[in-house]
Amino acid sequence: MKILSTDKLSKTVLELRNRMDMTQEELGERTGIHRIMIGRIERDDFIPSIVQLQALANVLGFDITDLFVEKERSQSFIALRSENMSESEKEGVDALLGMMLALRQQILLRKRLGHESKHQA
Repeated sequence: MKILSTDKLSKTVLELRNRMDMTQEELGERTGIHRIMIGRIERDDFIPSIVQLQALANVLGFDITDLFVEKERSQSFIALRSENMSESEKEGVDALLGMMLALRQQILLRKRLGHESKHQA
């Protein structure tokens, strides 16, 4: 699956705006996007709406599809199963999983007790 690369977007907007010798304010006037938001886009601090993205592409002359990259597979589960974890990392993962299981049990108990107390009343 492809996702929008905000890093590519920020670099593209900054580079093309500078190449066109345009200020953030001028780009904002031409796109309808406030200059502060233009700055945030260029700093990779704001994700524009689809309408804003299209306006930027029209004014700066880039193809939106060039900003998409393959989504990287999450490494979270792999990291938890890693054979290369240090002893302290393994202990931390075990503690985290233990807390998650305890929380799940608490939730189930509260639901059950709440359900039973309603029937007894």
